[in-house]
Amino acid sequence: MDVSTTLQEIAALPLEERIHIVQAIWDSIAAEQAYPDLTDAQKQELDRRIDDTEANPGNVMSWDEVKASIQGQ
Repeated sequence: MDVSTTLQEIAALPLEERIHIVQAIWDSIAAEQAYPDLTDAQKQELDRRIDDTEANPGNVMSWDEVKASIQGQ
């Protein structure tokens, strides 16, 4: 398979079809439960974010609040 050619063909598709392809690929990855290992930098960033959330519990937004904020723009 020529990945470059495949990507060019996908890029030519309408946005809705490209999103469908991405979702299908992600679903296939999730079904295999094949998650790549995190790098040390990623682990440190996640730890930093957890620490920040625990130290500042009032400084977070729920998913509904985030969506409402985005939709309000």
